[in-house]
Amino acid sequence: QVQLVESGGGLVQAGGSVNLSCAASGRIFSHHAMAWFRQSAESERQFVAAISWSGGTPYYADSVKSRFTISRDHGENMLYLQMNDLKPEDTAVYYCAVKKDYYSEKFYDYPYWGQGTQVTVSS
Repeated sequence: QVQLVESGGGLVQAGGSVNLSCAASGRIFSHHAMAWFRQSAESERQFVAAISWSGGTPYYADSVKSRFTISRDHGENMLYLQMNDLKPEDTAVYYCAVKKDYYSEKFYDYPYWGQGTQVTVSS
């Protein structure tokens, strides 16, 4: 089993920055993929970014590429999402998620989820 707890959301003005954290516990191994998804009232859960728990190449949705950075601290069992140059359309509940093996951009491929943290970007 894997437990995930997100934190760091809040209200920010357009152009601002937020750093989300996800504390992971349980049976997480180097071959697991860690990801961030987001969901707004108008859309289903969307892929944002992913990285292997052991590190390596990160993957991003086109809409956040060059603005968001995913990272993890293996020793502290933490996953992060640094979000810069935020836009009102980034407003959503952000979730971290874990799956075995290679990452996927499909939310239904991930069996483990956190409770989510709200990010609201005002214009």
